[in-house]
Amino acid sequence: MNVIVTDEGFAPDDWTDGFVTLEDAANDVVALDVASDTNPDELYDRLGSARMVRVDFPSSADGRGFTIARILRLKGYTGRLRARGHVLADQFAMARRSGFDEVEIDQALAQRQPEDQWLARANWQDNNYQSRLRG
Repeated sequence: MNVIVTDEGFAPDDWTDGFVTLEDAANDVVALDVASDTNPDELYDRLGSARMVRVDFPSSADGRGFTIARILRLKGYTGRLRARGHVLADQFAMARRSGFDEVEIDQALAQRQPEDQWLARANWQDNNYQSRLRG
């Protein structure tokens, strides 16, 4: 069972409505699973009333998911955004700043990087260098 990471720490997955891929999506999809190479503009045009978008991170070195989240938020998507896969605790603040609400990791990563490592980065709003530069 995977672990959901939020600003409050580790939690079990509370999403029970399932996911469909963008290729299989119909008009009234509830939740989408998207690959890291998905075009965010095309994705936004096809979201419809989706309440959740889960973006895959196939590697911790693949940051395209951060761009997808940022563009969806800038375009006005207000639903739940989840990063899934190889997101490290060190990347949690970046995930939150780019627009993700939560991160889904497997049990093995949760054991290697326990909850306290994720919580140490949960103050992502306090450590935003861009706001310090603007202020």
